Amino acid sequence: MLKKILILTAMLGSTAAFAQVAPSAVGGNAALWVGGEISSFNSDYASTSRLVGPGAFFDLNVTRKLGVEGEARWLHYKGTGGETQGDYLGGVKYRVYRFHKFSLNAKFLLGGVWIHYPFDIGNGSYFAYAPGAFVDYRLTRHLAVRGDYEYQILPSAPGLYPGESNGLHPTGFSVGVAYRILGSH
Repeated sequence: MLKKILILTAMLGSTAAFAQVAPSAVGGNAALWVGGEISSFNSDYASTSRLVGPGAFFDLNVTRKLGVEGEARWLHYKGTGGETQGDYLGGVKYRVYRFHKFSLNAKFLLGGVWIHYPFDIGNGSYFAYAPGAFVDYRLTRHLAVRGDYEYQILPSAPGLYPGESNGLHPTGFSVGVAYRILGSH
């Protein structure tokens, strides 16, 4: 009888001990978000109106704070004299602060900007770098809304005539929606 009690105690005790063991590995923090946005930009080229258009973006959160972002934007509406701009940028992002469902992020992107100047005076494609910031608000585990500000620097773009060329500095705001398709954060 004592032997049966010891065997039963050993079996039940090992089950309880197993429940106390810490996991040997934890899943990664990577998460992939994709989304769309509407943007309004000041082209910095003597425009009397803002360029407006749709955009698409992705965020790959590699860790809880650090990630990669890519975006494409087609600003083809409301430009003075037929002016348009297309952006294709990618780079890094860093989550600066998180409070409940809000997340404040800084970003630094590199890429190309294609401009069709007003009144058909020409076209150009330029290297750009773009610091910026955005706020995400999570509606659900898979859905978030975003507000974004970006300051683009096009160092080789021509300035306004007559005058010295200091490049162009388009700035703009975007609002959009993102959907998480992979990951847990």
